[in-house]
Amino acid sequence: MKDHTEAHKYWRENLKLLAILLSIWFLVSYGAGIIFVDFLNQFHIGGFPLGFWFAQQGSIITFVILIFVYVRKMNKLDAKYGYTEE
Repeated sequence: MKDHTEAHKYWRENLKLLAILLSIWFLVSYGAGIIFVDFLNQFHIGGFPLGFWFAQQGSIITFVILIFVYVRKMNKLDAKYGYTEE
């Protein structure tokens, strides 16, 4: 069993990663889809305004990408602190 300070460092890094990834998701979904929609609508992707695209597709795609990033980063973090399943 790992000592208390190692577990504390592990969870601190985990929460920092979560905060960063959720902030990115918030900025993409809320910022690009709502706040900056008028600016982004000047540009088009596939015939649709970019702001509409972010509101409808971009936030979902970003969320799925962030899931894969989280899994990869957590696997590295687990290996760093010795919490692998092997």
